[in-house]
Amino acid sequence: MPGDEGWFDRFVNGLPESDVFKHLASWFLVPFGARRMPVKPLPGGPHPAIQPGDNLQCMMNLIMPLKIKSPIGRADAAKAIAENKDAIFAGLNNVGTVHFARFVIVGDNICMFSVYDGDFTNYIRDFIATIGGVFNAVVKLVEGGDDVIPCEEKVEAFIQWVHERDLYQVPDTATDFLRDQEALNGGRAASGNDDLTCFRAKWSCSFAPTRMFRSAAATGPIPGFRWLRSANNWR
Repeated sequence: MPGDEGWFDRFVNGLPESDVFKHLASWFLVPFGARRMPVKPLPGGPHPAIQPGDNLQCMMNLIMPLKIKSPIGRADAAKAIAENKDAIFAGLNNVGTVHFARFVIVGDNICMFSVYDGDFTNYIRDFIATIGGVFNAVVKLVEGGDDVIPCEEKVEAFIQWVHERDLYQVPDTATDFLRDQEALNGGRAASGNDDLTCFRAKWSCSFAPTRMFRSAAATGPIPGFRWLRSANNWR
């Protein structure tokens, strides 16, 4: 109960709202934790699907850094999309498995966000068959794009290129995300306990500043420092 909290609990729970703590965390604690516990980038693309229903409404978050990182590069990208908008609309209709799709320029990146049904590889093949010329016009403006165009002649290389730039999709449950990260780092991610309290206890014996951006009021004392686990004894 909030009324049962001691002064130290109130102090710890208020840290995430403190401007001083936010600055210290962003400048010192998070970089220190990143060096102590480096995290590999998780691979993108859709998650492995066992049931046919798992292949419905899959997401693709394709991020492509532009060669020319300036207003000129962004204007070229916007021009390439605008000049081919009719072909893009026709291609989306012809593919038939697309729910939503859009091209967006974010910073010095041209992005394609889409929701589709079916297999990822076949999805990209369908796009190559219907609007391969559009992809050629866009990808030639992107870093590393020259190696995979024309995409009609380099289908497998283009599919792999897209897969490598498709951002990791956070799964529906937190435990799946933790297992993906453990598997990438060589851990035993295939099996595990879904109880997050076990994960919390596991990390409580080591310094983990990157996990301090949780809501302490919702989860209790922040793990990461041994002395915080005995905070209730300080009342």
